[in-house]
Amino acid sequence: METKTKQATFKTNWLRKTEVPVVIAGPCSAESEEQVFETCRKIAATGKVDILRAGIWKPRTRPGTFEGIGIKGLPWMRQMKIETGLPVTVEVAKAGHVEAALEFDIDILWVGARTTVNPFAVQEIAEAVRGVNVPILVKNPINPDLALWLGAIERFERVGIEKIGAIHRGFSNSTEKIYRNRPQWQMAIDFMAKRPELPMICDPSHICGNRHMLKAVAQKGVDLNYDGLMIESHRDPDNAWSDAKQQITPQVLGEMITSMKLRYGLEDDPTVQQSLNFMRQEINQIDEDLINLLGERMAIARQIGEYKKQNNMTILQPKRWKEILDKAQIKGEANRLSEDFMSKLLRAIHDESIDQQENIMEG
Repeated sequence: METKTKQATFKTNWLRKTEVPVVIAGPCSAESEEQVFETCRKIAATGKVDILRAGIWKPRTRPGTFEGIGIKGLPWMRQMKIETGLPVTVEVAKAGHVEAALEFDIDILWVGARTTVNPFAVQEIAEAVRGVNVPILVKNPINPDLALWLGAIERFERVGIEKIGAIHRGFSNSTEKIYRNRPQWQMAIDFMAKRPELPMICDPSHICGNRHMLKAVAQKGVDLNYDGLMIESHRDPDNAWSDAKQQITPQVLGEMITSMKLRYGLEDDPTVQQSLNFMRQEINQIDEDLINLLGERMAIARQIGEYKKQNNMTILQPKRWKEILDKAQIKGEANRLSEDFMSKLLRAIHDESIDQQENIMEG
């Protein structure tokens, strides 16, 4: 990553101890001793990776697909830890996985998205690590449920785990056409707002599901002041046994990390903050004006609701809604506002208008 001379500010936590985000990398799946050794050695040789990872157990959607090499892969990870001097991490999905991983000196355990969605499974893992102060990283659940994600973190805190972090790997969405898992960045930002003391890792591999978007998504994670990246890397990605499309070679990984731009929060720099404060005051005033205008809009919507009630009209008028949406899209484009943003904004306003009119209709 490109460095800057100005002193940076950053979150102080157990995972990120310098101004540079931590990088976790390794194959999606441990496939053979030779594959793990060659991949991990090449990754370590880049000098850009802080922690090695590999999938030992792979929860798959359908039976009959490769579900991981299992416990036989743990000695390979331990050997790479000894040889490279880098800590290692694997995914665990039940108590038996935890016991085996700890037996082979795995440094960090992570809980996958398919497990986070099940509080019973998370609690089982939490009980397995009770009394063992092993660091735990928790991926977001498959569905965009902030409470479920935070709840998983709290289960580990309740059994005494002190070193805990989160991994943002995106959310499943049946209509998604760009990403493998829709990032929904605001969900991760909301998590960080509620738990700012916890490290947040971006997993661009699972967000993208492909190689060509990997750097852009990783850069966005860095720009949002994430504490690190988890990236899948394989010696021969095209022939990987799982998630071949989203893995990159160690060489490409090293080049990508080197070329990324490191931007700083500079939250404690008075000169920077003074300059920003002028612009933020303008934003605050505009936000206040927007809220007042929305209030005026809803007042008119309530008047319309009264009229519709008196004339026995339905609340939803599809022709009128389409007219509003079409006009807003044109004006939004002229103001450099994305079509997706305008659609979400107008739908939120429209939903609130309908709710206001429903209250009128129901008396």
